Amino acid sequence: MKADFPGVLAEIEKLIADRPDNMQLQICQLLKDKIYHYDWVGFYLLKDGVLQLGDYVGKPTDHTRIPIGKGVCGQVAEKKQTIIVQDVSQEDNYIACSLDVQSEIVVPVLRHGEFIAELDIDSHSPAPFSNDDQLFLEQVCASLADSF
Repeated sequence: MKADFPGVLAEIEKLIADRPDNMQLQICQLLKDKIYHYDWVGFYLLKDGVLQLGDYVGKPTDHTRIPIGKGVCGQVAEKKQTIIVQDVSQEDNYIACSLDVQSEIVVPVLRHGEFIAELDIDSHSPAPFSNDDQLFLEQVCASLADSF
């Protein structure tokens, strides 16, 4: 099943233009609903040198604070680059949120080159993330940067 990345991006850009109060939560819900292999979608925000869980859609997680450099999320904050893990069981520095998670993509949100937040997506599917996912999610994060 091929995802309609251009259609979803257009919906997200409309949300960003309209700026509803719960925009980040709505974006999480939209991504989870429209992209079949996105099973947990959430934002982590940089606050006081630590990643703090923001809005998300999916099963609750105990990982509400993540140190920079720890796990995939912490590495993305440190490197300011997208990381795709197609098989989380092969990742040494992986912080397990759920036994259902098989793969993960984490995309930084940068404002003027500075890391301010990230979009974390877990999938229950093995190796579902493509270059198209990465390019799409990087566009989403770039569009969102000024809203944080």
